[in-house]
Amino acid sequence: MKASLVIMAAGMGSRYGGNKQIDGVGPSGEMLMEYSIFDAVRAGFEKVVLIIKPEIEELVRGMVGDLLASLRTAEGKEIEVCYVYQTLESIPAFYTVSAERTKPFGTCHALLCARDAVREPFIVINADDYYGVDAFQTAYEALQRIPAEHYAAMVGYHLSKTISEYGAVTRGICMTEGNDLKTVVETYQLRRCADGLIHDTSGGEGGPVHEETAVVSMNFWCFTPWIFGKLESYFHDFLRALPADSVKGECLLPTMVDDFLHRGELRVEVLRSEERWFGVTYREDRPIVQADLRELHEKGVYPPSLA
Repeated sequence: MKASLVIMAAGMGSRYGGNKQIDGVGPSGEMLMEYSIFDAVRAGFEKVVLIIKPEIEELVRGMVGDLLASLRTAEGKEIEVCYVYQTLESIPAFYTVSAERTKPFGTCHALLCARDAVREPFIVINADDYYGVDAFQTAYEALQRIPAEHYAAMVGYHLSKTISEYGAVTRGICMTEGNDLKTVVETYQLRRCADGLIHDTSGGEGGPVHEETAVVSMNFWCFTPWIFGKLESYFHDFLRALPADSVKGECLLPTMVDDFLHRGELRVEVLRSEERWFGVTYREDRPIVQADLRELHEKGVYPPSLA
């Protein structure tokens, strides 16, 4: 069955201090999204959809073009590639965007921008995260079995494997029942504190999170095209409730999934990953990520150069 990899790469990277989606951190200058593309194709994905800002298209094409041209499916076919834009101009006419707003409207908005390019089951991920080889194989297998409607899947990670040493992070903390996701709550100020434990510090230093049992969403979702109709309605409702002068309000995929779960409109299978996630939330994370990637190349997980 054909399946697509959708990569959200239009974020601003404000905490990182630049366009971290296009920062080359691999031994040969590879971007983190190139590892996702490489791992997805060898897992069986045949199509890559990149959600970007128009102004970085030429740069992204130049940076990932060699890799995309060199990869082949198991049958030896070229990988299908699509570029779509997340812009403020894609917002429906009934909502007037504030003149002060420069930031897109979040991950729900991003995925909706890819609607016309995706006709097959797909995964959607962040551009600036490293998810691990097994995550893509597990997700590809899940897409072969999930029903066409009212079902989805999510790759979940141990919270302790997703924390930055250099500041607070946002994670979707999940409650599960067996392999079913029951709720996912975006938690915005998770950090390891002086007691060595991870706390939610959004309202002061709250109690510690049980990090060894906590499963978190890192925006690795498995959907079928059915989700787009639900997504459009959800995003439009979000905009209708959003103040006209909002410059930062975002509509987020984990929040949408959680709402659908509580309405009984969606069932989500949790695919647990033992991999260590890593990414560049803060610029200080960069040398750690570089060292981790170099080690993976040296161990033979990846060839000397991806392209």
